[in-house]
Amino acid sequence: MIVRWETDHDYVLVHIHQDMFGDWIFSRAWGQIGTQFGGLKHQLADTVEQAQMWLEDETTIQASRGFRKVLEAADNTPEGQEAMRQLSLLDLL
Repeated sequence: MIVRWETDHDYVLVHIHQDMFGDWIFSRAWGQIGTQFGGLKHQLADTVEQAQMWLEDETTIQASRGFRKVLEAADNTPEGQEAMRQLSLLDLL
């Protein structure tokens, strides 16, 4: 699952997925839209339910900061694939 929030200048993107070992990973990217400023953090969740709880927390936090949800997609959709491509580019920085 991929979820993205934005303001006029900033974004936050969360990706919940399983790695090749079956572990659940909660990836969070943030930054300024149109720049390379930002960051990327990966967290290992004990279960998919824990990762979903972190997503609910992130949703509350971003709403309180004035961010609006602009994307919620599964990994295998075209929108999800594009968001994952953008997230992969951040790993190179």
